[in-house]
Amino acid sequence: MTDVCVIVNPASGKGRGAKAAEQVKRAFAAVGVTDIRTTTKKGDEQTVALRAIQDGARTIVAVGGDGTWGNVANAILDAGAPVRLALAAAGTGNDFAKTVGVPATDFEATARLAVDGPDVAIDVGRIENRYFLNVAGFGFDIAVLEDVEHIRWLGGNALYVYSALRQLFGYRGIGVNLSSPAAARGLRQYLMLIIANGRNFGGAFRIAPNASVTDGLLDAISIAAGVSPLRRLALFTAAARGTHIDQPEVASERAARFTLDFAQPPAFETDGEYNRAASTRVEICCVPRALRVVTTALGGGA
Repeated sequence: MTDVCVIVNPASGKGRGAKAAEQVKRAFAAVGVTDIRTTTKKGDEQTVALRAIQDGARTIVAVGGDGTWGNVANAILDAGAPVRLALAAAGTGNDFAKTVGVPATDFEATARLAVDGPDVAIDVGRIENRYFLNVAGFGFDIAVLEDVEHIRWLGGNALYVYSALRQLFGYRGIGVNLSSPAAARGLRQYLMLIIANGRNFGGAFRIAPNASVTDGLLDAISIAAGVSPLRRLALFTAAARGTHIDQPEVASERAARFTLDFAQPPAFETDGEYNRAASTRVEICCVPRALRVVTTALGGGA
């Protein structure tokens, strides 16, 4: 299939991408796909994906995790090309695959879908000059992401859970003035603020259980900072089941656009990738039906 290209990030999942490369190659060869490309440095996915699009790819299979998928999605959206994204999991949390319901860990099934499967036009989020598939996160999220980078002896969902537990006892929170077209909350101190397109986050948490990637809206989920470590633990335990939304320390709001004001330009993550904002005001919006993702689980073919 000359119009299907597979991009493998060997560094994803602390080396899981490299270990999966041969299995991926065999799975796609079985359906006639031989265009397998490999990234060579951090953030290289966008460059490789843009080159594949220029070479005529109309379906790009991204082999990695949320960061890899987000980077390839950014290339597709920046190019403005009619290119589909298929997800193959070799990352740490692989959260977005859970939201769109694809068999991302089954490379043979993914290969068949990439060639013959339907696709759905999904929403994406946009923050500054970057798109995100899953979430944009502030506060505790960043503290965990920074911690994860220094832990070498764990992988998969356990890595995120362990890092989250470490940060529960020390992270003080971040001050944010969050507003939407409907209301302004005023300056508040949050343990964590997540602007979600997808439902899942951090490998084990259903952070935005009611979010939809086809409703034209984003979900803002925040947890207040002024709670004890034991209460924080209870909230994160509830988040694994998606029941934290009903707790008094948790606020949620759904809107097409949010404005966030900070005392200084904040660090934030998009799909697990670390970023630093250009200013103290950050605008986040939903871009409806912007990206075609290969899946049968969301009414494929819509």
